[in-house]
Amino acid sequence: SVSLQESIRQNLLVERRLLRVPEVAEVVSRIGRGEVGAHAHPVNSGEILVRLEPEDRWREHRTQAALEGAIREVLADLPGMRWRLTQPIEGSVAELLEGVKAPLAVKISGDDLDQLRDQAERVADVLRAVPGAAEVEVDQVGGAPQLRLDIDRAACARYGLNVADVLETVQAAVGGVEAGAVFAGTRRYPILVRYEESARQDAAAIGDVRIRTGPEATVPLAALASIEEVVGPRQITRENAQRFIAVRTNVVGRDMGSFVAEAQERLAAGVDLPPGYLAEWVGQFRLQQQANRRLAVVVPLTLLLIAILLLISMPSARSAVVIMAVLPLALSGGAVGLWLGGLNFSVPATVGFIALLGIALGNAMVLVTRMEQRRQEGQPAAEAASAAAVERLRAVLMTALTTGLGLLPLLLATGTGSEVQRPLAVVVTAGLVSATLVTLLVVPALYARFCGGR
Repeated sequence: SVSLQESIRQNLLVERRLLRVPEVAEVVSRIGRGEVGAHAHPVNSGEILVRLEPEDRWREHRTQAALEGAIREVLADLPGMRWRLTQPIEGSVAELLEGVKAPLAVKISGDDLDQLRDQAERVADVLRAVPGAAEVEVDQVGGAPQLRLDIDRAACARYGLNVADVLETVQAAVGGVEAGAVFAGTRRYPILVRYEESARQDAAAIGDVRIRTGPEATVPLAALASIEEVVGPRQITRENAQRFIAVRTNVVGRDMGSFVAEAQERLAAGVDLPPGYLAEWVGQFRLQQQANRRLAVVVPLTLLLIAILLLISMPSARSAVVIMAVLPLALSGGAVGLWLGGLNFSVPATVGFIALLGIALGNAMVLVTRMEQRRQEGQPAAEAASAAAVERLRAVLMTALTTGLGLLPLLLATGTGSEVQRPLAVVVTAGLVSATLVTLLVVPALYARFCGGR
């Protein structure tokens, strides 16, 4: 129910505070959105776009995480408003995919708006207590002032009126009626006639609106209807033909998977939803879970196909087993790299492990193939393993070096998109170290040990 003037004042206050951060170059506010757009917003909702200085000019806060922390600090004590940090494209994509403009949210579905609002506030209180939660916010579904007219049909019948006559008169007095038009060239401007503002500014004034009951007789609206000022719903959001309210949050300083797991435990213990009301986690977490479920099918199937191809292409099953046995050791470097880099396991990291899997398999196949060739020439397994390792040293190192150099820009990236690039690059780069050592040291030893007796 905030006025446009007050909304502008509040946005200016936020803008001035944002400009205190040295890395912020400019800020631009957009208050509300037109109803013709994809997502309409009233004037109580504003978006402040922040343009940052180039990263080489960042002095006080050198990382995006530190910059976000500084913004949260300057906006921490603003009264009477709720705010949340996001990025324009990220927020728009999340809104298109999940209907919620946040990286993580809990959708509470049910029928009664008051019950939904109460349950959403309880969920928000629980989320605020979970370590890592930031900018926990409940959808504002209420707060729109309304004037409710309850027509007394018996009173209307006594005066010979029907409900439509009363409502049309109220609409003309308060909302206005088109009385004509003004033409300026080819443009047409309608003339709207309605009561002056003093005669329609509150319930008492509207109760004095005269309703015609005869040629010269009128009766006040208050005699035909009860007039009450109420606070009604600002919006009603639906999904799958059911009402819902979203509780949005950001996650700071920890991975989303562990945050959701802890939050789910606290919600199960602290919030008991009534029958007919459901809570669902949406946002990046659900997209990540969907990707993980697909990968849980694709990766084992891929490994099975690789094992079949190795059994077909290798002269013996033992050679294929040696190649497959080194994969866990080769991939361990990627896990260590994530731990040393303080990164969370994510879908980009999973893709990095898949890429690392292909590199490790390729190098192991190159080495074992050369060992088999030497065995066919009559050399013992131990001699063939050591000689092949020396011969293929250059090829294995070139593979690791070229891949590592190619990923170096992604590894050092800190700008837009680095949250996707860096986990993949860290996994592959760190995994190349362990994969190369395993290929040159472990594969020859395993081959000499298990393939010497055939």
